[in-house]
Amino acid sequence: MSSPAPIEDFQGWLAAFFQPSVGFELAALALCGALAWVLVRGLAAALGGDRRSVWFGNRNIDGVLYPALLLVLAFAARAVLARHLDTVVLRVAIPVLLALVVIRTGVKVLQLAFSEARWVRALEQTISWLVWLALVLWVSGLLPAVLNEMDQIGWKVGAARLTVRNLLEGLLTAGAVLIVMLWISAAIESRLLRSATNGGELSVRKAISNATRVVLLFLGLIMAFSAVGIDLTALSVVGGALGVGIGFGLQKLAANYISGFLILAERSLRIGDNVRVEDFEGTITQINARYTVVRAITGREAIVPNEMLLTSRVENLSLADPKVVQTTRVLVAFDADVPRAMALMEAAARAQARVLATPAPSVQLSQFVPEGIELTVVYWIADLENGQGNLRSDLNLALWHVFAEQGIALAGPTRATAAPASFPLPL
Repeated sequence: MSSPAPIEDFQGWLAAFFQPSVGFELAALALCGALAWVLVRGLAAALGGDRRSVWFGNRNIDGVLYPALLLVLAFAARAVLARHLDTVVLRVAIPVLLALVVIRTGVKVLQLAFSEARWVRALEQTISWLVWLALVLWVSGLLPAVLNEMDQIGWKVGAARLTVRNLLEGLLTAGAVLIVMLWISAAIESRLLRSATNGGELSVRKAISNATRVVLLFLGLIMAFSAVGIDLTALSVVGGALGVGIGFGLQKLAANYISGFLILAERSLRIGDNVRVEDFEGTITQINARYTVVRAITGREAIVPNEMLLTSRVENLSLADPKVVQTTRVLVAFDADVPRAMALMEAAARAQARVLATPAPSVQLSQFVPEGIELTVVYWIADLENGQGNLRSDLNLALWHVFAEQGIALAGPTRATAAPASFPLPL
């Protein structure tokens, strides 16, 4: 679509909006908007439009599909009305709708691909300002003059001459190619992860989606370099330098990326597993290409490099079986009723809602120590993600009360000033 002719008489151009024919254009544009809304709503109901979808958005009208359909219908309406009258409103509405489609596409794809990145907001605003600036130049008819001036500014790069216009067009093409590649990779990732039924399958699908995104972005970068005018044969030199850099300075980074794909492929660690890495224990919430996120029950998160998960000792508490055993130890006095204390401990463990009935809790006489007799209650849980210390605290508190009620004396330190009845429970 060619750029509109420059507006020489602003008052005359403004007066054109008060012609009687403008009413027909506004009515046609409103009809196109209503028809586009009905079509988008019908497609969303038929296809089950996702609220995170680039096409439909949150309310069906804030996605890409609504302005795209409205643009097509406005083109058709302009083609019909142009045979009978001079269009003014549609002449301005079509470039506005085209700019809206471009902005919506870029913004929605970036939000879908990089939902947690802070720089996305600034990039969205930059895209919006650039598109609306291009729209103003286009509608006003100044765009050809601006592009001609950009052609005059250039410099020689080797045997070729590079101008500001060529560079700008190349960057726009490269940005459009990368947006399309990100859109495709995000759609593939959403489709793969949507139907995952368990943590193991989710990890495999995550590995496939990560590999797909890397391949598509690589192809997009190759196409973007070609669009900007960079000779791809020069990449062989860059590739050699990059290989040397990886061999020396970037070996840790490369090892983390390779480790990430190995973890996802081997399924030794899966999203949702409860793990203990060194002194940190939590649930795996993300397995990315370079690092893994482990979230503790307290809300703290640890960023663990993937290489560390392969080269160091990692306890996977839910790899084969979600059930985990826990123990609580109590010291009772030598003159205490030990069988009665063991029965009370078993009953207190069974009374805890999170303790499994199978395997059943059991109590053992662990050993004799100078302070007294050590009793250990053994029980199993299946919801490790809800924490261990809180359950142990509840059980210890229950034992304290039941021992106090039943007159079971707890052991204290072997000192003359010892107060055996008030000594706190050992953990």
